[in-house]
Order: sequence, then C-alpha cells, then structure tokens
Amino acid sequence: MASFITFYLSRIIGNKVRLDNQKAVGTLSDLIVDLNFEKPKVVAAQIKFGGQSILMNFDHFRIEKFKRKYNIRCSHIEEVTVRDENILFLAKHIMDRQIVDMDDRKLERVNDLRLAILASGTFVVAVDVGMEGLLRRLSVAKPIKFLLKPFGITLPSDFILWDDVATIGGKHQGIKLSKEQSKLSTLHPSDLADIIEDLDREAQIEVFSGLDEEQAADVLEEMENDAQVELIENLSLEKAADVLEKMPADEAADILDDLDDEKVQQLLGEMQVEASDEVRELMEYADNTVGSLMSTEHLSFNEEMTVNETLNELRTLKPEPEALYYLYVLDHRERLVASVALRDLVISPPDTKLREIMDRKVIKVYDNDKIDSIAEIISKYNMLAIPVVGVNNKMMGIVIIDDVMFTLMKSRKHRILRDA
Repeated sequence: MASFITFYLSRIIGNKVRLDNQKAVGTLSDLIVDLNFEKPKVVAAQIKFGGQSILMNFDHFRIEKFKRKYNIRCSHIEEVTVRDENILFLAKHIMDRQIVDMDDRKLERVNDLRLAILASGTFVVAVDVGMEGLLRRLSVAKPIKFLLKPFGITLPSDFILWDDVATIGGKHQGIKLSKEQSKLSTLHPSDLADIIEDLDREAQIEVFSGLDEEQAADVLEEMENDAQVELIENLSLEKAADVLEKMPADEAADILDDLDDEKVQQLLGEMQVEASDEVRELMEYADNTVGSLMSTEHLSFNEEMTVNETLNELRTLKPEPEALYYLYVLDHRERLVASVALRDLVISPPDTKLREIMDRKVIKVYDNDKIDSIAEIISKYNMLAIPVVGVNNKMMGIVIIDDVMFTLMKSRKHRILRDA
C-alpha cells in the first residue's frame, strides 16, 4: 500500500475492483470494519459480481490514487466470513445514519466517511456531516465549488473525529455496538435525554434499553412528559418496571398518571412491592393537591443522634442533592418534630446532639392542601423544600420548590391558552 493516503468512502463505493493482471473481479459495494481496534479498521470488502455478493479479505487490497481517481487493486481473492459483534458495514450501517457528536452532544447525519491508509492498515478517522459531504455523494461538489469560487463563497465542511462519535440507530441485525453504547452512557442525563427524544422510535428503544436501570431512570426524569410516556409504552414490561423502580416515586407516579389503567396495573404488578406501594399512594392524591407533587424521599433522624452519627449516615445513604436541603427530626411515631439546616450540621462539633441545633418552628404543609397555597410560603420564607405532613403531623414527604414552580407555571399557561 501507499505510505499515506486519505480518501472518502463515497469516492470508492461503486468502483471496479481489479486483480493485478487488470482482470475485473467485481464492484466494491461496502467496506467492513472491526471496532475492536483503537479506530475502526477495515478487515473486509464486499464485492458484487454477476448478481452475487462475497466478502473478501482486505489484507490483499490496495487503493491507489491516479489522476484524481481511485483505483482498487486486489493481489488475490480470499473469501472471509465476519461474525464478531463489533463488526460494521460502513455503507450499510453508518452512511446516512444518525450518530452522536460526543463533543457538541447532539445528533448528526452521516454524509460521508473519511478513511486513512497507514502502514498498519486502513482505518476510519472521521465522519463528514457537512454540506460538502452530501454534495460529494451526488458528484456535484467540485462543479459547485468552482462556480462559487469567484464570489468568495466556500462550501461548509464539518468533520467529527471518530473518537468523538457514537453510532446509534439503524437496523444493525443484532450488532451490539458495546463501545459506542459506553460512550453514550458518559453523557449527562439531560444531554442524553435530548438526543433520545430526537431519535425515531426504534433507535430510542435501542439506546434506552442499553442503559442500566440507574442511568435509564436519570435520563427518563429529564425527558418531556410525552416522550416519557411513549418510551415506557414501547419498552418491555420488565425493563419499564425496573426503570420506574429506580425513579423517585413521585416522578414514576406522574408518568403512570398518563397511561391507561390496564398498563398501569401491569407495571405496578411487575414492580417490587415496596416501590409499587409508594407509587400507588401518591397516585391517590388529586392533581391539584400538595400530595400529588410530594417526594417520599426525605432524610429523617432521631434527636438523640450526634452530628457525627448523622454525617456518617448521610455518607452511607448518598442522597440526591435536593434531599439535602433540610434534614428532619421525627419522633418514634414518625411525627415531624423539627428541622436541621445542613449548614448547622456541618459547622457543629461532632458530639453535638441534633436536639441542640434543631429548629422546632418548622414551616410545613399538609398533603391535602391545594398547590396554589404553597406560592405564598415560597415568597415569604424563601425555602427550597417544604416538609409535607398528614394526619397527626405524620411526616409524609417533601415538596421541592422547583416542582411547585413548574406546576404553577404550566397551570397558568394552560389557563392563558384556554382563555385566548
């Protein structure tokens, strides 16, 4: 092979493949790469001849550029089979498919692929997602560039290095793409949620099903309600139930509220009893009540615990950030007694009892209060979370202010649209 050549896949697909004696073998229809290398390495070529198609070992191929054209030579024919789960057909599986630009965290369409011939083999080095790549596919890039040159206009090029690409979607015929899936899982849940929402249904299920339950739950929380419902309806019952179990009960209840009763009962029946019971309780609240927004995940402790014991408990629990706004002190009947600010907990000596730093004047709301009533509390006390109690002051959960504001704004928007 030549010492160093770069070329585009679109420039060689459809070209004749010839033996060294110039006898035509057939037409190149695809290149097959192995993802087990640092960069995808071409290991086989798909050749069409006489209405048939065979795979040939790419070790015997060389690509030469002569007078702006690429000639494909083959020293001898060696048929091969490819069955590894990390094998990809470039034209079939990548061209015109959706990929994720890991750097910009967004979906792109593959217009072309750039490959490089090195001493160690031929590798995919970049993905072309720009207009020039699309026009190159149509064989009009050079004429258009020539016409635009006098006006000082250039065609925009847009390349993504393969290291910054994750392939998704498309009918891969069982190919697992484990490396690309692991790339996607490194994205922030919010970014991955945006990407999944832009995919078609089949690709959504493929990507989402590849996430573990913890990651899937985090991503599902970040998605729009309509997308959440559609995804849950199209997942297997087992996968959907496993993901809902990992979500906060109030978030899971919100999703189930928008499903039909039969599907809800199936999912609740598949979930673990404890998680299912929590969700059922929240779903019993009317939509305009505090209980419908309440999160049952809160931090409660006994007043006789020391600061050091409490901090050790927090290290073990590893709670979500919003659960750390305030800690709550309950009696033996789970009644709300007081609250403890995280600041006071951190600055107090380790052997200090919680009863010495707790505040018994707790601002609270009842689970059956109207959501609108919380607005005044938010304005007056500037709180980030409010404890929710039920009958006999029993601690039921907390309401996060962000959830309240979102609900009130959504309700106001609906009223404006209704009255317009």
